Formats: sequence, C-alpha cells, structure tokens
Amino acid sequence: MQNSQVCVLSSSFVKSIEHKSQAPSVLYSEIAILGRSNVGKSSIINLLLNNKNLAKSSSTPGKTRLINFFLSSWRLDGVVYDLRFIDFPGFGYAKVSKEERNMWDRNLSAFLKVRDSIKLFIHLIDSRHTNLVIDNEIKNFLNSVLRSDSKILSVFTKSDKLTKNDLTKLKQNNCLCVSHNDKQSIESLRLMILNSLYGV
Repeated sequence: MQNSQVCVLSSSFVKSIEHKSQAPSVLYSEIAILGRSNVGKSSIINLLLNNKNLAKSSSTPGKTRLINFFLSSWRLDGVVYDLRFIDFPGFGYAKVSKEERNMWDRNLSAFLKVRDSIKLFIHLIDSRHTNLVIDNEIKNFLNSVLRSDSKILSVFTKSDKLTKNDLTKLKQNNCLCVSHNDKQSIESLRLMILNSLYGV
C-alpha cells in the first residue's frame, strides 16, 4: 500500500440539506466529516477531493446549518471506488439561541443514527489545540452514534503551524497529521480512508 497512489478521477457537489428527509438515496459508502468551526474542514475536503471549489467556507464561522453531500470516484491499483462525503457544519462559535442549537443537535443526532450507510466518521482536530472541551464532546457524541460496522478516524489539521518538536510528538503517538501544503499527508489520508472502508 505504501507504493500505491490514489487517483481522484472525479468529484462533484450533490446537494445540501437541512433535514434527514431531504438526504439523497443511499447508493455509496459514506464518509462523514466533522469538527469544530475554523478547524480547516473546507480546505481538507477540497484537497481530498482534488477540487478547490467544492466545499466553501462561510464568512461567519458556525453560521451555516446545512449538511453538504459530495460524490468522488477514486482509483487505486486499477480498482475504482465511488465514495460519498458528508460535510457537517462546524461545531461551536454559532451565534444562535440555545433553543435553536439544541434543535440542531437533535436533528444531527437523529440523522446520524438512521444513516447506517456512514461507515467512517472523520473527526478533524486542530493540531495546535488537541485537548479542547468541544473536541472531547464531539468524540463522545460520535461514540454514542457509532455502529459495529463503522469507525472513527481522528485527523489533526494545520500541522504546518506546529514546531518540529510538537509535530514529532504527535506523530510518535501515531496521529495522522495533515496540512494544506503537504500533499503527501493528504495522500496518506486518502489511503487511510480506503483502508478503513475496504481494507486495501
């Protein structure tokens, strides 16, 4: 697997939804991407799918409450894999009422519990702040909706902002660190996604 290279054949936006009833039909293995606001989620998605214009950041962090679906086809060692990525709004920073936030949390929880086509949850964590309360809450939340046939993958973003010493410490703990200017780290993430889903 180390010598293999993932080729991103195509990537496209599918739709945005507010409620689980609007979700597209289940046709592909699905990967959910979650993290706190300002963790660099849009950048990572665009790099993963090799299209810089797919996922767009809101000018107001935490404001959007839409769930976005993307479809991407990858080829590895002659085999093509069709993957659907689900981009969830960033947690935290939302200037909304407690009632509205609680309603959103209930909708999100309900969606994840019934969407059994999600086989991989990618939890993005800012590598400069690895033990925030909000990330522990996201981790606990994901564990509460995790099924026996799904997995959680923690990915540490913005690793280019770390000192060499701090980056070494993270990697010594077998943490997957990615950054927008390290193509190899994005390739490693692609391979890990395929390995998690298909064992390749």
